[in-house]
Amino acid sequence: MNGLVVLLLSCAALSTAFPAAQQGDLEGSYGEMAEKYLKRFYNLKTGGPVGRKVNNPFSEKLQQMQKFFGLKVTGKLDPKTVEVMQKPRCGVNDIGEYSTVPKSAAWPNTDLTYRIVNFTPDMSQADVEYSIQRAFKVWSDVTTLTFTRVYQGDCDIEIKFVVGDHYDNSPFDGPNGLLAHAFQPGSGIGGDAHFDDDETFTKNSQQYNLFLVAAHEFGHSLGLHHSSDSGALMYPNYPNTDPNQFRLPQDDINAIQSLYGKSTGPVQPTGPSTPTKCDSNIVFDAVTTLRGELFFFVNRFMWRKHPQAGEAELLFIQSIWESLPNDIDAAYENSLTGEILAFKGAKYWTLDGFDVAQGSRSIAKLGFPKNVKKIDAAVHFENLRKTYFFVGNKYWSYDEDKQAMDEGFPKFIAKGFPGMSPKIDAAVYYRGLLYFFQGTTQYEYSIESRRILRILRTNSWLGC
Repeated sequence: MNGLVVLLLSCAALSTAFPAAQQGDLEGSYGEMAEKYLKRFYNLKTGGPVGRKVNNPFSEKLQQMQKFFGLKVTGKLDPKTVEVMQKPRCGVNDIGEYSTVPKSAAWPNTDLTYRIVNFTPDMSQADVEYSIQRAFKVWSDVTTLTFTRVYQGDCDIEIKFVVGDHYDNSPFDGPNGLLAHAFQPGSGIGGDAHFDDDETFTKNSQQYNLFLVAAHEFGHSLGLHHSSDSGALMYPNYPNTDPNQFRLPQDDINAIQSLYGKSTGPVQPTGPSTPTKCDSNIVFDAVTTLRGELFFFVNRFMWRKHPQAGEAELLFIQSIWESLPNDIDAAYENSLTGEILAFKGAKYWTLDGFDVAQGSRSIAKLGFPKNVKKIDAAVHFENLRKTYFFVGNKYWSYDEDKQAMDEGFPKFIAKGFPGMSPKIDAAVYYRGLLYFFQGTTQYEYSIESRRILRILRTNSWLGC
């Protein structure tokens, strides 16, 4: 059915660390799943021998899929490709020349109406109404579009909670299957959005946040296709982001404004852009190790890099630590406890591996005076059993054994680390060397000789 959009939830996603597997093992275990995926999302007509010939239909479509998701284009199944195929996602085809319908196929008017036909028992009626209203506001805030709720009669966008076969030739299939679908602009069923009431919808970050699902679906109701920008709302995979911190990304703003024009407000709204690892202007908010891996934080994202892996993986922060905020200021791994401490403003969170161990606490508990409102960077030295905190042009030394600040601090950064100047954005101690990040530049520093060894680009860690 043309324009149909479906959010498809697969079975549990594969873990990020695959055991070593032979190509034949992957094809045998996941070949049928991969073929179904490519038939559904990339118009694969015939399967052919999975992965055996680079030019067979399966391999050609697999290359399309790998290119769309920014994976290494091989035309063969590999662990990362299988992992992406297993993730929750939207069910419309990913292929297409443009990110929107032709402008002539968009809604001819910008004053649209919607009607909520029924409600899910998962949430109060007021919470459903607010989630739907907020989802429409995502799009009206950046365009000339308006959305008016009607309670009976005809409307442009009809919203229903249904189960199973609901007579639109696209039946739902129970829990953990098809989550929702919507139709592109048009008469009749055009623009309508259906939500599978066999799923659990919420107003928070648990299960499936109705606001986030609805905002994505209404993008399709307005004429948007999928984006290959992994940070965009219209990216095929369901977003792992805190709904309370959501801002419409710039990629989506550009797409919707191409159909309906810009906002008439005196200040044009802007949204976050997805960082690209080889952007010469990239600046890290924080850098830390965790069990041998490296994590580089930028806004609501982080790159996760394993020393044996070729490519750093870009993830939403909340995809790993659900309750950790965006835009953290500093982070470090305490090798004595195996925990990570992450800082934002005057608060910090303790991360036990990939779990947030508890709620936030005040940095005053670590011994900082009241005039310290945020930490710029933090770094832990296992051999010294110390953690250094950098604030402005000074730094503190924290004794991890005594759980207290050392006497005589703070000291000037220029005195303790000759050659370095404030302000420091991030720091990490890795394989015997200290790395300071300042803007787009990083400094490889020797603690023993107290001097800068090399000056590098900040994103050289990411293969740039």
